[in-house]
Amino acid sequence: MSDIYELQLALDLPGSLPETDLDLLRRHLSDEGGDAGHDEDDEEAGGPETYPLLASRGPAWRIGGALVGELCRGPRGWALTARQEVHPDEFPALEGLLVWLAARTSTPGPIGYLRFHESTVPDVLMADGQVPSRMSLHPSAAVEAELLPGAE
Repeated sequence: MSDIYELQLALDLPGSLPETDLDLLRRHLSDEGGDAGHDEDDEEAGGPETYPLLASRGPAWRIGGALVGELCRGPRGWALTARQEVHPDEFPALEGLLVWLAARTSTPGPIGYLRFHESTVPDVLMADGQVPSRMSLHPSAAVEAELLPGAE
C-alpha cells in the first residue's frame, strides 16, 4: 500500500506577477516531467524553491487519469491548473508552495483539492485572506482540517 495523494490546483494569478515569480512557477511546471531534474540537494533547500512539484505528466500511477500542469496567460492574468500525485514526504515543500500561491492568487475561496488515493471524498484547499487551509468534505467530518498532515 502506498501513501499517494491526488493534488488538484485551479487558480488565477494577477497579470502583474513579477517575472521572478513566473520563473519559479515555470520551474515547478517543468516540461521535463516526472522526476526529471529532481535532485536530493534540492530537497534540502525547503520552501517553494525545491525540486519541481507540479512537473509530472502522463498517466497517473495510483489515482487514475492523467497528470498535468499548465500556466497560461489569459484576460484575467495567469491561469494555473495542475493535477499531480504527491507523497507525504513532499508535504513540507508542497505546503511552502501552497502558502506562496495563496499569498499571490486572485482567486479567493477554493483553489484545489487534496485526496488520499483510497478515499472517495477529497478535501478542499482554500485561499481566504491569503492563508491556505484545507476543509474536509467527508459527511462525518465536514470541518477544517490540518492543511497537510504531518508537514511540520
